[in-house]
Amino acid sequence: MSETSTAEGTGEPSLWRKLRDALARTQERLSERLGSVLDRRVALDEATLLELEEALIAADLGMETVALLLERLRERARRSPKAEETALRRILSAEIERLLREGGGRLPESPPPRITLVVGVNGAGKTTTIAKLARRATLDGESVVLAAADTFRAAAIEQLALWGQRLGVEVVRQGQGADPAAVVFDAVQAARARRIDHLIVDTAGRLHTKAHLMNELAKIRRVLAREAPDWSVRTLLVLDATTGQNALVQAREFLRVAAVDGIVLAKLDGTAKGGIVVAIVRELKLPVLFLGVGEKAEDLVEFDAGEFAAALVA
Repeated sequence: MSETSTAEGTGEPSLWRKLRDALARTQERLSERLGSVLDRRVALDEATLLELEEALIAADLGMETVALLLERLRERARRSPKAEETALRRILSAEIERLLREGGGRLPESPPPRITLVVGVNGAGKTTTIAKLARRATLDGESVVLAAADTFRAAAIEQLALWGQRLGVEVVRQGQGADPAAVVFDAVQAARARRIDHLIVDTAGRLHTKAHLMNELAKIRRVLAREAPDWSVRTLLVLDATTGQNALVQAREFLRVAAVDGIVLAKLDGTAKGGIVVAIVRELKLPVLFLGVGEKAEDLVEFDAGEFAAALVA
């Protein structure tokens, strides 16, 4: 995708440019630590690898991921000890892309009607991500209904309703404290009656009450199995990129509670820790599907391993 292209024919900046802009802080941190070494033709000796190790850890790729990456770079040097020195930026980008492709694939797209359950701790950017997913679906020609099933927080219900108004999308909701499964039941009935293509469900993010969350999600699943047995269902976990390694800890905790099909990493534009994407994919073996690169509804980038790796070290 060229930097001069536009997204979805709307005149917006290209998604490639948005991705590069979102990773600007991470790129600056790498540049500060590595100086011009990324652009020099260098030998993969221990001094260069030590510099690289410190820079990648600072970018939050994680100790285990950095160790694996450096071992692969050492292996390249062992295989071709007499080879011409190569620009480190190109090698690093290629090896990061390789790690990303090994760690997580793409989820197959199911034909409508479909249901997306969105989970994540409070404050991770879950509700805004739902709005972005809804906008993307409508631009793809799908009809969409949102379900405000995070009934623990009145603010979450109101925020989703406001996004629905902005996007022209119906939001099914009840009051604070209502049974989330009842909200989902109503949403399925509304979606089925209106022949909706895509139902997107906001769910509670109270990870500190794991048993309650697990029971709540299980009850929602039972409602979906009974009321929408012919609809495909996927669960997306929203993580906050600004929390770095804590995002990985949160992901592990959620996976102990509920099955997750893919990751959406939000707030990538607000962090110098963009390397956490690599750690998440490698350690969890889950696909990162989208990256949140801003606060607007259009600021959602479909994840691509090659483009991400190139942008990370651009």
